[in-house]
Amino acid sequence: MNFKNVLLASDFDGTLKNDDGIITDDVKSAISRFMSNGGYFTVCTGRILQGFHLYSKDYINAPVLLGNGAMAYDYEKKSVIFNDAIGEEGLASVKDILNIFPDIPIEFYNIDCVCAINLNKHSEQHFTSQGIDFKIIQRPEDAPLPWTKVMIAAHGCSRQVQEILDKHPEINYLRTTGDYVEILKKGVDKGTGLLKLAKHLKCEQCDIYAAGDGYNDVEMLVAAAGGFVPENGSPEALAVGKYITRSNNKGCIAHAIEILQEKYE
Repeated sequence: MNFKNVLLASDFDGTLKNDDGIITDDVKSAISRFMSNGGYFTVCTGRILQGFHLYSKDYINAPVLLGNGAMAYDYEKKSVIFNDAIGEEGLASVKDILNIFPDIPIEFYNIDCVCAINLNKHSEQHFTSQGIDFKIIQRPEDAPLPWTKVMIAAHGCSRQVQEILDKHPEINYLRTTGDYVEILKKGVDKGTGLLKLAKHLKCEQCDIYAAGDGYNDVEMLVAAAGGFVPENGSPEALAVGKYITRSNNKGCIAHAIEILQEKYE
């Protein structure tokens, strides 16, 4: 039981899964050994409760972090551990964006109801590809609060949208060079979610580890005692990773567990 109360949280797409969307058998085997020796293994993903369907007790034995750290959900017990969601304070920022970009698609993720304004093919694909039921609304006030996260499809105007959000310190958002901007509750990111889950599991700071490949994993990699980044990860993740592993196509998580085995012998 040399991994007793050691927590390893992995990003899902691009880290735990390979580029074909598969968790390979060697990775599953490594995770099984890790868990059988007392370790906690879980996933930390930008997906929300309605869009995460690959839970398995064969390779997850702790609550899953969803919405980029906003929520922890125990799939075994079917219970919410925490949901740090956006309340009334989020309305002003969304309204400001719609005032400037009235046709911009915005997705609202409530734990019980997913809504969309200005639905387009990109937003619809988000929902249909993940099997998410959704409701089309006309105003942000029509989306039930609280929101675990809000996603803005800022195609061609991402920088301007982020400049608007900079004027709203009452919320947090994930800074990106891409077209999708995600709004979270102030103080929420994958890093804060990881530490909150670790406290729930009674894991010490020195026994908290994370693996991720993207810009939205940076806070989690920094918050952990050690961050694992696949060699084909983003520049932002590679810049803060303590350990560089094999790529996600060659067993990133299996390699991370090999490193931990040496550390905890």
